Amino acid sequence: MFLFSERTGFASVNGVNNTMAQSPELLRCLLRAKDCMDATSQEEWPVERLARISNVSEAHFARSFKEPFGVPPHRYLLTRRIERAKALLRDSEMPITDIAFQTGWSSQGTFGRIFRDITGESPGELRKREQIEPHQRDSVPGCYLSAANRPDLTIAVLEKRRLEAGVSIASSNESEVP
Repeated sequence: MFLFSERTGFASVNGVNNTMAQSPELLRCLLRAKDCMDATSQEEWPVERLARISNVSEAHFARSFKEPFGVPPHRYLLTRRIERAKALLRDSEMPITDIAFQTGWSSQGTFGRIFRDITGESPGELRKREQIEPHQRDSVPGCYLSAANRPDLTIAVLEKRRLEAGVSIASSNESEVP
């Protein structure tokens, strides 16, 4: 028996929730919040603000965002900030401190620590490595460079902390899927 809940936005089959079947309306609401984060990733985006934009409760937003996008909203925002910082490091001569503040970090120390956690190298190391042969980058379309330099989401800060605490990422994800 297939049931759809307007309240939760999820379908259930024989009483078991199927979180992959989010309602199109809920997905539109989540996309609205994601688009706002994409457009202004340098701003603060607490869950309450995102939920208000999506017109859903904070708890429902926090639960629902990870399903279609694969990561919680805060980690998504961190990733967007790091992507933007990497582009600025690669394509400009701006000082690293200015890049940190322009991409939404409150301090260069926090920026550097999270940048290293996600990318595996410091902002200065990335800049040095990426700017070695700039003439070769000119022959590659920008969309390919962006995709190739996207941070691996499985090494984000929260995953590293879970690993250090001895909690397996795979086991925490397996418990979410029926």
